[in-house]
Amino acid sequence: MRRRQVFAIGEYYHIFNRGVEKRKIFNYAKDYLRFLDCLVYFNTEKPSWIVNDMRESGIDARPKDDERLVDLIAYCLNSNHFHLLLKQNKEKGITDFMKKLCTGYAMYFNKKYEHSGVLFQGRFQSVHIDSNDQLLYVSAYINGNSQIHGIASAENYPWCSFPEYLGKPGIGCLRDSISGQFKNSNDYKTFCLDKIVGMKERKKNEKYLLEN
Repeated sequence: MRRRQVFAIGEYYHIFNRGVEKRKIFNYAKDYLRFLDCLVYFNTEKPSWIVNDMRESGIDARPKDDERLVDLIAYCLNSNHFHLLLKQNKEKGITDFMKKLCTGYAMYFNKKYEHSGVLFQGRFQSVHIDSNDQLLYVSAYINGNSQIHGIASAENYPWCSFPEYLGKPGIGCLRDSISGQFKNSNDYKTFCLDKIVGMKERKKNEKYLLEN
């Protein structure tokens, strides 16, 4: 039996999952927006039903700084999978956050599309970030994921955090741990685009090896 990873407070993790049998989990813009809402509003120890009641009552349900289970550093949502870069703030923060996030979104999706059964391909996957170089590399991988997969230019892709890193409005990713290591947003953009080129080339070579 595979042992589940234990998440540590103050540590960074690359979190990812996809639709069961690689099926689409986002069909329309409203689906992406709903998942982004879940990223923001379920990042708290409050039960999901209380958060939903607060929002329906017009109360600001965004978690305060000391309420956040995790810090959302970067994200990318593609049609059949997602990537997150998270920092754990509280004991079991990532586990509790991901349970709320995936359960909440799956309930929305199943109701909207009259879908029954599981939506995601098992429990989310995770990789511990154990160095600053890896932290920067993973941030570029996530922010550039749409471009790596040939979906869209990363800097113009609305369902990732890269535009936010470049100064455009977003959902409020906590970027200082990444952006603070660069002179400005253009410096980080150059870093990411350089990494994206290398990642795309590596992906192409791996595909060639599998087909030959």
